Amino acid sequence: MATVELRFSALPEHVRTARLVAAAVARRAGVDEAVLDEVRLAVGEACTRAVGLHQSGGITAPVKVALIEEEKQFSIEVGDEAPRAAPGDRFPGSGADDADAEEDEMGLAVISGLVDDVEVTAGENGGLIRMTWPRTPAAATVG
Repeated sequence: MATVELRFSALPEHVRTARLVAAAVARRAGVDEAVLDEVRLAVGEACTRAVGLHQSGGITAPVKVALIEEEKQFSIEVGDEAPRAAPGDRFPGSGADDADAEEDEMGLAVISGLVDDVEVTAGENGGLIRMTWPRTPAAATVG
C-alpha cells in the first residue's frame, strides 16, 4: 500500500495544487482516465470545504490530504480540524452560521454526486472525507 500525504495552509490558492497532485497520483495508481475529472472535482470540493471550515473557525492547522493506493482501489482522504458534532451540524463555538452550514451541506452533496464510495466522519477533533475509486485491473497488477 503506497501513500502520498499532502498538507497545506488553509488558503484557497492551495486547493488547485491539491487537485493537480490528486489527479496525477490517481492516474499513476491506475484510476480509469474517464473518472480523473471526477477525482479532480471531488478533491477540489473537499479541500475547498476544509479550507472554509478552517477559515470560519479560525483554525491555523493545515488541511491534510492522504492519497492511498491499495491493491484494488485508490482512496483520497481530506481531513480538517474544525470541531463539529456530526456532518452538517455546527459544534458550539465553531463560528459557523446558517449560511456556512448550508454551504457545507452543498459541498457534501456535490462530492456524493461525483463519487460512488464516500464516507464522511466528524467529531470534536475535526472531520474526514474518504473517497474511493476502483483501480483498473491492468494497473492493479503492475504496481
